[in-house]
Amino acid sequence: MGEAPLATPPELTPVMRQYRELKLRYPDYLLLFRLGDFYEMFFEDAHLGARLLQIALTSRQRGEGAIPMAGIPHHAADSYIARLIAAGQKVAVCEQMEAPGKGRKLIRREVVRVITPGTVTDTRFLEGATNNFLLALARGRDGIGMALVDVSTSDFWVGEEPGEGIGLLEAALLRRPAEILVPAALHEDRHLLERLKESGAALTTTGVALPSLSASREILCGQFKVPTLHAFGLGGMRWGIQAGAAALAYLRDTQGESLGHLTRLQRFVPADALLLDPSAVSHLELFETLQERRTAGSLFAALNKTRTAMGARGLRQWLLRPLLDLGEIGRRQDAMAALVEAPAIRAEIRALLGAVGDLERLTSRVALGVAHARDLIALRNCLAPLPRLKAAVSGLAAPLLGALAEEMAELQPIQKLLADALEDAPPLGLREGGLIRESWSQALADLKRESREAKAWIAGLEARERERTGIATLRVRFNRVFGYSIEVSNANLSRIPAEYARRQTLVGAERFVTPELKEYEAKVLGAEERINRLEFELFEEVRAGVARETPALLGTARALGAVDVLAALAEVAHVQGHVRPVVSDSRELQIVDGRHPVLEAIGEQPVVPNDLELDGEEGQIIILTGPNMAGKSVYLRQAALIVILAQLGAFVPAREARIGLVDRIFARVGAQDNLARGQSTFLVEMLETANILHNVTPRSLVLLDEVGRGTSTFDGLAIAWAVAEELHEQARGAKVLFATHYHELTQLAERLPRVRNFHVAVREWNDEIIFLHKVRPGGTDRSYGIQVARLAGLSSVVIERAKTLLAELEASRQSLGPLADAASQGQLALFPPASHPVLTELAAVDLSGLTPLQALNLVARWQTHLREGPRR
Repeated sequence: MGEAPLATPPELTPVMRQYRELKLRYPDYLLLFRLGDFYEMFFEDAHLGARLLQIALTSRQRGEGAIPMAGIPHHAADSYIARLIAAGQKVAVCEQMEAPGKGRKLIRREVVRVITPGTVTDTRFLEGATNNFLLALARGRDGIGMALVDVSTSDFWVGEEPGEGIGLLEAALLRRPAEILVPAALHEDRHLLERLKESGAALTTTGVALPSLSASREILCGQFKVPTLHAFGLGGMRWGIQAGAAALAYLRDTQGESLGHLTRLQRFVPADALLLDPSAVSHLELFETLQERRTAGSLFAALNKTRTAMGARGLRQWLLRPLLDLGEIGRRQDAMAALVEAPAIRAEIRALLGAVGDLERLTSRVALGVAHARDLIALRNCLAPLPRLKAAVSGLAAPLLGALAEEMAELQPIQKLLADALEDAPPLGLREGGLIRESWSQALADLKRESREAKAWIAGLEARERERTGIATLRVRFNRVFGYSIEVSNANLSRIPAEYARRQTLVGAERFVTPELKEYEAKVLGAEERINRLEFELFEEVRAGVARETPALLGTARALGAVDVLAALAEVAHVQGHVRPVVSDSRELQIVDGRHPVLEAIGEQPVVPNDLELDGEEGQIIILTGPNMAGKSVYLRQAALIVILAQLGAFVPAREARIGLVDRIFARVGAQDNLARGQSTFLVEMLETANILHNVTPRSLVLLDEVGRGTSTFDGLAIAWAVAEELHEQARGAKVLFATHYHELTQLAERLPRVRNFHVAVREWNDEIIFLHKVRPGGTDRSYGIQVARLAGLSSVVIERAKTLLAELEASRQSLGPLADAASQGQLALFPPASHPVLTELAAVDLSGLTPLQALNLVARWQTHLREGPRR
């Protein structure tokens, strides 16, 4: 959004000149300009704002010099600003810095806050369970760097990757940044730019060159108060450091220099955790369902029993980064076990957490200098349960819980400061008074006493003047423009005292002032202005005092978030009967009576438990057959979700589980196309399958569901067979669950030593099927498609016709012989070779009737044919 075209200066009123000057300073922002009770937008901003907010577009003047204008009420501005931010706009809010007064022609106005999608800090605009990340990118000839910053929580990550950096970028995009800073040079990479646009984040082009490496190091060292970046493990990094400096520069431009809460810099290395690519996150429905795109029905929804916003955000981050460190997994399991075994203490902890607000984001607002009085009241309320929470957590015998309790700081002085200084129900604004208790400041108490005495004198004036003048209808009035006055009807004007001075003429009455009234009016109005100014100054002092405790407050907030996640997972484990898995460095994956955690949490019907055993050696690949709706996809997802839970350090839905560490999960479950990229369902399937084959590791878990179904039967079968062979031969050790309707694939178990056949059982009854949802050894050669179609509601006419056609097709069906023979030779040909003319002629020769000379002539002709090719 460029600078709005404005009228030439001579045509502008003083207010519009003021607007123009501010707009020139914020050309890329929607400027909300306070005029009385409204925020107004002008020129191009008015057109854009009216369209996005669906409000009326008017004009400030008439005729040729008309100025487009659109306004929103100041008391409802937050909801409108939230809609603008959600639409990807950047907003600058301009406030009136002084009250209108007599003789004051132009009110001083200033931009008091700047809001962009990636720099929002106001909790009213943010989803509590989700981080609001700003992503900055930097690319060089040999790699790509990125920085992820949530200024509302103080999270700051930097990372880099050689080459194209696709893995790093996808891992960053999984955090769903709200805004991405894109250097102008990256706009030349159309593929990258399209991928960034697909993320749904607002893209902000940074036209200036990135800071140099040395300047970037200096910027980050200055912010984090360290001599070098080696303490954060960033010593050898280049592009990540430059991306971090670019992010910090943008934050300073939009938030000012008050970024003291950004004190912790972390290295972002996707391979430090179990890798989940976007396909796996989507297909496993970790955060939203695959079809409806709703949170309900996801793993996150099933586990999210957290009581705080910090806990909900923490759970989301844990799910994106399951652990590879056995020691840390064990520490979490010990904490979970302690909480599961102490239901009364767990209930107390969860109840106390429920009284804690978003301490992390409230603290960040304080540190940024944008917290209002209600934020500080909310922060005060967060601190109230802390002593009891710390005592309850400390009482549990688990090292991790003990360490988290130690991180909860003693913050009673801050709580007392806020309780003593602030009114319990302050207004949202900071310049209208009502913020500070009178008992907090003697100067404030004196001013308020003076104001009360003056108001009391004015309140008694009406009765005194009625008695003195004998005018029973005399009234004392107040007007924001004219101030206090004595109102007398025209019928009584002859009775007014001589010292009454006319102030205003009305229809049927006159308003007057007296010297005494003017004196007390000055006391009241002057005292109120001084009170409001003093309260604002005192409030800033209180806020600064809280800001000095930012490190302790943020450390406490993080500890509370971790305790909340652990308590929530323990609550789920207790309610659902989850067990502690054995997680080891082995290759085994053994699950006894495993259950799907989401279906179990929904509880609409009983979940049938199933076993799973793979080790990557003796049993590497399971070929799973069975009809649609039988539960093959559920079984695949269930295995992956149990592994993720185990490596979170959580308990799992099973009777027993032994989980060898998995370093990557690949999931190709469910059909979907990508119309935005012009990709069909089959192409998407092949791209995802290719990604699996290129990146699978010996410790990977691979889920494949119906590979090849998007094309013709024989093409699909050939591809599925070849993929299974490739995983068996080239990805030895990787554990594979391969669900398919190609029953011919069950022959692989006879040819490949580490392939096992399983099927999902059904029961037939009166030409109908009953789904048992039980996985049993062995393959099946039936899909029961027609029975499933009947369950789906197809008419009896269609069903009967389908039966007839099925019988005809099965009678004429060709065997898989050529495919099986090719497979036994170690390679599956996708297209059978055409018969060669020489072979055809050889097959027809009657050798018993050939003379030696004739045989030699035939061989000579065949040799010439093979050397020169067939004659045309």
